[in-house]
Parts: sequence; C-alpha cells; structure tokens
Amino acid sequence: MRRSKVILAIDQGTTNTKVITMTENGSVTAAASRPVAISFPRPGWVEQDPLNIWDSVTSAISGCLASAGNPEVAAIGVSNQRESAIVWDRVTGKPVGPCITWQCRRTSGACDALRGRGVEAFVRGRSGLTIDPMFSATKFAWLISGCVDGAERAKRGELCVGTVDSWLLWKLTGGTVHATDCSNASRTQLFNIEREAWDPELADLFGVPVECLPEVRPSSCTFGVTHADEGLPGQIPVASLIGDSHAALFGHAGFRPGMTKATYGTGSSLMTLTDRFAVSGRGVSSTVAWKIDDRVWHAVEGNITNTGATVQWLGNFLGLADGASGVASIADSVPDTGGVYFVPAFTGMGAPHWDSDARGLICGLTRGATAAHVSRAAIESIAFQIHDVMEAVRLDTGIAIPALLTDGGASRNATLMQFQADILNCPVLRSRSEDLSARGAAWLAGLATGIWNSLSELEALDRPHDRFEPCMEESRRQALLAGWNQAVDRARSGTASER
Repeated sequence: MRRSKVILAIDQGTTNTKVITMTENGSVTAAASRPVAISFPRPGWVEQDPLNIWDSVTSAISGCLASAGNPEVAAIGVSNQRESAIVWDRVTGKPVGPCITWQCRRTSGACDALRGRGVEAFVRGRSGLTIDPMFSATKFAWLISGCVDGAERAKRGELCVGTVDSWLLWKLTGGTVHATDCSNASRTQLFNIEREAWDPELADLFGVPVECLPEVRPSSCTFGVTHADEGLPGQIPVASLIGDSHAALFGHAGFRPGMTKATYGTGSSLMTLTDRFAVSGRGVSSTVAWKIDDRVWHAVEGNITNTGATVQWLGNFLGLADGASGVASIADSVPDTGGVYFVPAFTGMGAPHWDSDARGLICGLTRGATAAHVSRAAIESIAFQIHDVMEAVRLDTGIAIPALLTDGGASRNATLMQFQADILNCPVLRSRSEDLSARGAAWLAGLATGIWNSLSELEALDRPHDRFEPCMEESRRQALLAGWNQAVDRARSGTASER
C-alpha cells in the first residue's frame, strides 16, 4: 500500500524544538517537541549549546515521524529562532563556541562603541536595523575573536558563520550546504536590504568577513537534500528556511500590506507587511518578510525581549510547581492589578525603546497588593509592550491596522487576548493553530516542491481563529496607558525628565 506523503516542518525555538507533519490539505497529522537548555553564564549573557539544539531537532523528527506512522516525506521546511549566532569549523563541523542567543546582551559594549562612532544612521540605512546586541553581527564578531587566528580563518572561509537556520541546514545536508534565506539574513545587520546581498562595508564595520557568511537564497527553494544520519531519512529536499516570526505571518496568510501579527513566545514579535522597503525612525525595524522566486516581500517589525519569559520567571520566583500556567491561574483570581505595573526589562528593553540599561521593575505596590495582582501585572505587561510597538508601527508607516492576528503560547490565555484587544482598541484574531511558524515553513516548502502552486491556494486552506472585540471604556484605557508609561520611565536608565 502506498504510504501517505507529507511535509515535515521543523520549528526550532528558543526553549524547545517542535516538528510537525502536514498533508497537502494543510492538516497537521503529527507533532513532537523537545526542550532546549539555556544557560546564563554571567548577568545579561544568554547562550545555548549548538549540539544540544541539533540533538533536539533529530529527536523531535524521530518522535514526530514515529507518531505519524513513518510517512513518506516530500520536503522539509525550517523555521528558527532568529538573530542567534553560531560559528563552526568548516572541515570538522564542530562549533567553536556557544550559540549566543538573541536575548544575550554581552556585546552591549561593542554596540555602544559603534554608536559612539556615529555610524548608526549608516547601519540603519543599509540594513534596516538599529545597532543593538539582539542582532547577529556583533555576536558573530565576538565568536570569531574568541578563536585562535579567528579573523584570518574567517577571511579564508575556514569558519562557517551563521544563524540557527544555517547551522541546521549544514547538519541536515551532512555539511554540504552553507546557506541562509533573505528573512534570516536581514536580521544580521550585515545584509543590504535594497541590494538583497551581503554588504561588504557593513561586514568590514562589524569585523565579519563575507567569505565566512552563508549564501543567501529565497525563503522557498531547494537548498539541498538530507544526509541519512542519526535516524534521518536521506535525499529529502530541504525546501524552505525562514525566521520564526516571518513564518508565523506567512502561516496566518498575511500576504497583503497592512496585515499584522503578534507572536507571543519567550519574547514577542509584532510584524506588519508593507509594500516596499523603508527606513524606520520610531524604534521599529525594517526587514525582509520572505522571498519567493524573484519577489521580495517587506515588513516592519518590533521585537520585545521578555513576554512569555516574564510569566515563566514570575512562576519560578513564586515557587509555583506549574510555572507559567500557575501565574495565569492566580492572575485570573483578581479583576485587575490594583494599580500594580510590571516592566520586565530583565535584559534591557527592545522595541520601540531600545534601552539596554533599563532593568526590571514592579511598582504601584500597596499593603493590599498580593501575588495575584503582581501576576496579573506580569500578564498585562505583555499587552502593554505589544501596544507600544503597534503604535510605533502605525505612526511610522501610516498604515491602518484593522485587526491584530495572534499566535504563540501566551495567546492561549483568553484574559490576555481580551486585555490586548481592549488596550489596542482593535479586534484580536487568535489562531487556533499552535503551529503557526511550522505551518509557514511547511507552506513555503510545499510551494517550492509543487504541492501548492500559489498564495491563493494557501489562503483557501482552513485557518480557524477566535475573535476578541475591544470593550473597555476609553477613559479607563487611557488611564492604564498613562500608568504604564510612567512605569516604563522609571524602569529605564532615568526618568523622562532626566533624559
């Protein structure tokens, strides 16, 4: 009997790796996930073991295929945590250091030095990105400098430098392909968005030779075929690479300018599709959404460092056995925060503030404040941060955003989604799928291999969602936003008047 044919999609995230199988009608037939360890060797430093990341991928693939009944795999798609940096030896394939994650702030000093040289406008104009440790370039340079003769080896191409997608592609293809896609390349600060190529001047500025960088290809294409190893089937085309946030927007079928999604994960990304590349000036980034064939889709995006991680941290702080779900349960026991605000600037603040010196703050405490009020404030901090980014996008682009598409773990919290709709004063459409990034990667792989032939075919696939309508009085909304803004001022490096 002929085995069913599926697309296998890998979603390699910050805290776990998920793998799904998808049929040609868009149905997910099996899924498996594996945790990925994170370490914090110094304050502000966040890193992972590249080999542990790879082990989580192979284990999740094996588990997913076994659960699906070992179907025939037509193609593999990959979505990945973005901006995290890995450097490995081209001959041995061994990492020369840790994976420095997107959350890590170890290169804050290098970023400060670059800003002091007055090059931020140049970097933003070429790459679309502000100078910040979240992005990959300074992390690449840090890893290269930690190698013996690292600069010379990188210049000779003896080192492979890449983001997580490149590392996984290298491993999947048995060390035969060093490549990335436009979406991931556009998050490094080394990619010229207008020219759609690595920029030699940016590479020289950051000290990352172009010779060690991966080849940049469309998000949907055949990058190579798998090497049968460690339980992986061989000769399967790897047919998509895309950053996880971009993949989620694609999985929402966000194919038209103005369509906006927020992914609620460890951190959060709000991304709005635009009709062209434009340099942003309000703390949000310009980026490549994806590339298919010869066409590039552009977007603007705001990245928030701590959202789901905030709730997890609070669960650990309170000693709750069930962590984030325990915080959510406690938060639902009170109708509001009682005036408490939680600004989760554990490693500084991302968009639209970009303040590396900001630190976490809980304020508005009274004798009547309880763990429930703090828990609700932690959850509401997610919605407030999304609001700040969405306002920056609206002002920056002039695009009317009729609704917010949402996905990710924290979006399962109905209290958060209702508060998000209220504080934005616009509808929130929550996807019922728990696999948006994987879905986006699968769809792109299916386009590359002829399973689907157009975006309209993808739009026609079933995409159920839940709708949350705003119902808060405007005076109440404005009062809450004023309190949040005051709390943010306190958390930053000085009060608004001092700055």
